[in-house]
Amino acid sequence: QVQLVESGGGLVQTGGSLRLSCGAYGSNLSLYAMCWYRQALGSQRELVALITPGVETNYASLMKGRFTITQDNAKNTAYLQNNSLKSEDTVVYYCCSRHRIADAEYWGQGTQVTVSS
Repeated sequence: QVQLVESGGGLVQTGGSLRLSCGAYGSNLSLYAMCWYRQALGSQRELVALITPGVETNYASLMKGRFTITQDNAKNTAYLQNNSLKSEDTVVYYCCSRHRIADAEYWGQGTQVTVSS
């Protein structure tokens, strides 16, 4: 069982920066990849990025170059950074943890990001 706690959402101006954090709590966390998804109202949840420490980092094609995912293994925390926010980035961001082998996946509660001009 893994619990995920997100933070860092809020109101940001267009062109501004934001860093979201996702703290993971549980056992055998090294067996999990960390990911970020986002969901706009009335739309399906979509992948932003996924990181498997020491292995690879993957971005959705539309997110590549705009978002950066990192992970601090010592703190069991994943981060999602964007340095030039746009109005279309106004969505709820969800952190997830996905077991590398077993069929196990956990989600955070989501954090709202609102980009205003």
